[in-house]
Amino acid sequence: MTKPVSQRSAPPRRKLLRSFKDLTPSKHFNPRTFFRELVWKALLTPRVGQPRHPVFPKLYRGQVAITWIGHASFLIQFTDLNVLIDPNFANWLFLLKRIKRSGLKIQDLPRIDLVLLTHAHFDHFHKPTLRRLPQPKIGVMPRGVGDLAQHLGFTRIIELDWWESFAQRDWKVTFTPSQHWGARMLRDKHRGYGGFLLEHQGRKIYHAGDSAYFDGFKEIGRRLAPEIALLPIGAYHPASFRRVHMGPDEAVKAFRDLRARCLVPMHYGTFKLSFEDLNEPPRWLVEIAIKENLMHKVRMLDEGVPEVF
Repeated sequence: MTKPVSQRSAPPRRKLLRSFKDLTPSKHFNPRTFFRELVWKALLTPRVGQPRHPVFPKLYRGQVAITWIGHASFLIQFTDLNVLIDPNFANWLFLLKRIKRSGLKIQDLPRIDLVLLTHAHFDHFHKPTLRRLPQPKIGVMPRGVGDLAQHLGFTRIIELDWWESFAQRDWKVTFTPSQHWGARMLRDKHRGYGGFLLEHQGRKIYHAGDSAYFDGFKEIGRRLAPEIALLPIGAYHPASFRRVHMGPDEAVKAFRDLRARCLVPMHYGTFKLSFEDLNEPPRWLVEIAIKENLMHKVRMLDEGVPEVF
């Protein structure tokens, strides 16, 4: 049984930062490179895209509608369940500018029954967005992250370790491993991270969160047999970023390991988090999918447009 957050021991004290590079486990940045590549270049890039007024489809039992909000944010709808994953409607993350606007406005969301939060990084666990959600009932997140969710409007907060599950009525979520890291600020390494497998009405949707490629995708495929895989394809250049992120080439490899039926790419084109061009990940993914005869299994979603699977 998951313990209430209030009954757990206090997290370890954070260590002081010795270097700006310590903000990431791969020690990617020096301050000058960070500012030039991720702040200054983004400031010079016009923001594009417009939120759409979504027309949510009428669903029948066993159908699922998936709406990509942008970045790693999705709305997943069944006939009787509305799920948000890593919702983020921010135009700014501190100095980081959102280059492409969210696919819909937060006020156009339906009632939200369940929110899945893969880890505590600001682009995935965005407190201002969570505070504004329309009465979210249950928040499910990694172990060590629940204290961040206090006073954000959830009626219930569930924390899970890898391979643990939480179920209610006839839906179930399982928290899965990933190759990433979970600290939100400096070195609070006690916070977990991972992905989720959502099961409902005979459908299985997998959201990988942030992850580098690792052998764990094979185990996820064996244990959980996901049908639809939402996989990150951006933030992979320079090469050191691949310690914690995947490019399209590795996302296709992960998709094969998972043995899923459909690949939905994410985590590209919204925030400039790395050095590749924002349009490069989807272009490269299509090139690989055509070469490997997988294009019929790839669904490229437009932000704000519900797609029925």
